[in-house]
Amino acid sequence: MKLDALAPLSERAFRLLFLGRTVSYLGSAFAPVAIAFAVLQIGSASDLGLVLTAHVLPTVIFVLVGGVIADRLPRHAVLVASNLVAGAAQAAFAILILSGTARLWELIAIQAVRGVSTAFFFPAAQGIVPEVVSSERLQEANVLLRLSNNASSILGAAVAGIVVATIGPGSALAVDAASYLLAAVFLTAIRLPARPAREAPAFVRELVEGWGEFTARTWLWVVVVAFGVLNAAQVGAFNVLGPSIAKDHLGGAADWGFILAALAAGLIAGGLVALRLRPRHPLFVGCLCVALQIPPLVLLAIPTHTAAIAVAAFAEGVGIELFSVFWDTSLQRHVPVAALSRVSSYDALGSWALLPIGFAVVGPIASVAGTRETLLGAAALVGLAVLAMAATADIRRLEAAPIAPPSELPAPAVQPGSLS
Repeated sequence: MKLDALAPLSERAFRLLFLGRTVSYLGSAFAPVAIAFAVLQIGSASDLGLVLTAHVLPTVIFVLVGGVIADRLPRHAVLVASNLVAGAAQAAFAILILSGTARLWELIAIQAVRGVSTAFFFPAAQGIVPEVVSSERLQEANVLLRLSNNASSILGAAVAGIVVATIGPGSALAVDAASYLLAAVFLTAIRLPARPAREAPAFVRELVEGWGEFTARTWLWVVVVAFGVLNAAQVGAFNVLGPSIAKDHLGGAADWGFILAALAAGLIAGGLVALRLRPRHPLFVGCLCVALQIPPLVLLAIPTHTAAIAVAAFAEGVGIELFSVFWDTSLQRHVPVAALSRVSSYDALGSWALLPIGFAVVGPIASVAGTRETLLGAAALVGLAVLAMAATADIRRLEAAPIAPPSELPAPAVQPGSLS
């Protein structure tokens, strides 16, 4: 009998996590539009790339630390702390923009602080889901969390475009700051069972154990390496060159907000599909869906009409969401819960490692090679990454196995000598 898609919300701990992340998502949907046009007010697309790099680089540097901490401490406490830090950072950003005194180095420093908070948030957010919901409701829980993210993104991105276009980016950033603080209130109320007492191993040993779990699964590290290249190409080009194209050739902030809202609408549609779609090889299906990230880059390269780009962004959102749900569930079903945050931190490190380079160099590359050529080159790299994943036998064969109870989870597959 098919489970009710809303059943995870009947569990208090998951319900609080859902509310906290939904509030945070709603405010954070303002950030991409607000930050982009705040920086473009005082600088260029290359300056925007530097600000985005400042957020991603500390995340990459500290995410392994975040993974170890999230496997040691109560994960909801780590989420609360990271939300408070991010809220304070965005509040400072908003004050500088609203006062008209912002300088580029200050914005870079503030985003670096927010990047550190993200490094601790991501592994804890990935690892906490199996702790707050019944194992048989895991895929539904992942879909609900992502649906709340995407629904909030539609509303937030659309409203942010209007707010930025009418009263400026500072007000939108203030909304983002407030949402982090409110999210922390919900997350503070989560109560989780105490973890079994165990002697905390040395920090380096925990990293080695996490690395052993990561490298033991070919399907896992191949996807992460592929996404390292894919993210640097697609995310850098879309988020740095996209707002600049919207400003110069489309309708400015309002049009860019509309495109982001269409992307978020596609994410919701993909989530609804994921509630019913149960392929035998979900990760392989998800990897093929990643190819839908190519058309928006090509259409921005032309550039064509806003409506056409928005349609392509909608389809991209469907593909991203199907991959994301199948990826999250694959990790949670095939990686021991005790090591899940550390494995997720290696996932984040590999997937994001090249993002700072992508953000920093895409502006200068476009100024030399041309914006159109840079976007088409990024699209080609996305295509190569998808082909690499599709060609990997372990990805094609990985099945949707039921999650094992905690007592049956295998011991960490530590491989001596796996770190050189």
